[in-house]
Amino acid sequence: MSTIELTKENFDQVVSDNDFVLIDFWASWCGPCVRFAPVFEKASERHPDLVFAKVNTEAEQELAAAFEIQSIPTLMIVRENVAVFAQPGALPEAVLEDVIGQARGLDMDEVRKSIDQAASKGGAESPGGGSASGGAEG
Repeated sequence: MSTIELTKENFDQVVSDNDFVLIDFWASWCGPCVRFAPVFEKASERHPDLVFAKVNTEAEQELAAAFEIQSIPTLMIVRENVAVFAQPGALPEAVLEDVIGQARGLDMDEVRKSIDQAASKGGAESPGGGSASGGAEG
C-alpha cells in the first residue's frame, strides 16, 4: 500500500476513520527524512492492514505546530485516536518493525485507562504523549 499525504483538510478524517495510522513528519530538504522515506515505504508494503501517512512539514506548518514537531523526521503512531508513539529520528528498518509490533500489541483499553488516570491526577499535559508513548517503548 502506498502512503497517504496528510493535510490539515484530511488529517482528522484519516485518523478517525482508521484504527492504526503511522505518520511520518518530514521535509524535502531534510537528509535523514529522504533516507527514511524508502524504509517507511517498505514497511507500508509489509503491513497493508495499516495506514501509512506523511505530513510535509513545510506545506503543513499548522499540523506540525499542532503536534509540536521540533525535529524531523518524526514518526508518530496513532491507534484508535490516541498517539501511542512519537519519536524524532530516522529509524532503521528493524527498529521500525519492532515499534510497529509493540504498538500492535498494546491493550488500548489499558492505554486509555492510564491516560484517564493521569488526567484525573492533573498530570496529562499532552493527551496520549507521555504515558502512552512509554507503553509503546517498554
